[in-house]
Amino acid sequence: MANSALEIVALMLTLIGMIGTAASTGMPMWRVTAFIGENIIVFETRYEGLWMNCFRQADIRMQCKVYDSLLALSPDLQAARGLMCSALALGGLGLLISLVGLQCTSCIQNDDKAKRLVLITAGVMIICACICVLIPVSWTGHVIIRDFYNPLLIDAQRRELGEALYIGWVAAAFLFAGGCFFVCCNLQSDSKESERYLYSRASDYMAYPPQPPQPLQPLQPQQLVLLPQPQPQPILSRHPSNNYSYNSRYPSVRSGVAYL
Repeated sequence: MANSALEIVALMLTLIGMIGTAASTGMPMWRVTAFIGENIIVFETRYEGLWMNCFRQADIRMQCKVYDSLLALSPDLQAARGLMCSALALGGLGLLISLVGLQCTSCIQNDDKAKRLVLITAGVMIICACICVLIPVSWTGHVIIRDFYNPLLIDAQRRELGEALYIGWVAAAFLFAGGCFFVCCNLQSDSKESERYLYSRASDYMAYPPQPPQPLQPLQPQQLVLLPQPQPQPILSRHPSNNYSYNSRYPSVRSGVAYL
């Protein structure tokens, strides 16, 4: 019952992480214009994302333009595209595989070991998705911070960390927690089950060599022994007996003795 509740929690954490990963991938707020200087009046804000550039002026709506060439992007953005798409694929596949191995589902019946292996596989895939999210987000953040403190760049070329990077870090944390729950819960239950069949090697057990099978002996017929039945002895009496079993013309011995 406890493992079932933890599996539901892991599933919810993974789902939240996948939503955050998808939002971070599609948002253009990876790099934001840094406002440096004495002028506090801001008329234009520029956003740079994985797929497009966006401009926003004061209260006017945001205008975006998709990148014309992939090769014109910086290496960190090119790698971020591939890694974020890989994270979505791994996380989505791991989420679907985890649904098969949950205890509350009946896709795999009467095989707890197979369910644990399925959930462990799903947890490993979700942790790999977490790594694929964490690498581009952290790499882009490192490049932004490095360029911000570069004295060779002017103020217009400096950028700040956008909202998409923070969402990516939070999504990676949720994915990591969900994957660890899937893996750790099933590894713990597997070790508990194996401990039931462990025995101490230092105990006083003796090994006996196997005995060769002996042929079956045929059954011998039993000899019947007839015991002699005791015959009833005649009882002598001085009084005549009136009980006879049958009528006879000749007097019996018993009646003759009784007459004497």
